[in-house]
Amino acid sequence: MIGRIAGRIDYRAIDHVLIDVRGVGYLVYCSDRTLHSLPGAGEHVALYTDLLVRDDLMQLFGFTSLVEKEWHRLLMSVQGVGAKASMAILGTLGPDGVGRAIALGDWNSVKAAKGIGPKTAQRVVNELKDKAPQVMAMGTHATLAAGPEGDAVDDVLEPVAAQVSAPPADSNAQAEALSALTNLGYAPGEAAGAVAQAAGDAPDADVAALIRTALRLLAPKG
Repeated sequence: MIGRIAGRIDYRAIDHVLIDVRGVGYLVYCSDRTLHSLPGAGEHVALYTDLLVRDDLMQLFGFTSLVEKEWHRLLMSVQGVGAKASMAILGTLGPDGVGRAIALGDWNSVKAAKGIGPKTAQRVVNELKDKAPQVMAMGTHATLAAGPEGDAVDDVLEPVAAQVSAPPADSNAQAEALSALTNLGYAPGEAAGAVAQAAGDAPDADVAALIRTALRLLAPKG
């Protein structure tokens, strides 16, 4: 299994890039959102990867963060969701958006992805809702640094987590807020839903603000 790949982008296509690693070209398929975030041809890049193997097909999919890769793995576990559908969902919502939609039970947001019908969207939410807190708590929306080619290529098959850069504040804040609420005794599912809603209302909120808002949302009504 190839868990990470790093090298020079030879060319970009509609749904994939060709990455040159020591003279060997790897076709790596990515979501629209991930493709737009990548540098141009001739630049160096590093991606987490997932290899899909079938009787008549081998495809390598690339992700800029471990959270994105984990959501891809989980989405693929849902009946009726293949690699193409998973890429469509991630391309439409992004990994953080997928987490919020699933935690909030918002299947309409999932349905907004191309090719995803209402029944499939509802299955995604219903089957993955209990797993959303764990993925959200990973707290990493970090992109892989693409350093000089020699340094990056030497690490192509290095363990996936070895070169993750620090996550930005907003993703860290959600993870810390979720941890704080579960430590207070709230169930992971309800805590994740409250944090997701709070983050959706105020994307730039810090940890304290997210916790205050989430606690108000979790407070008994009436």
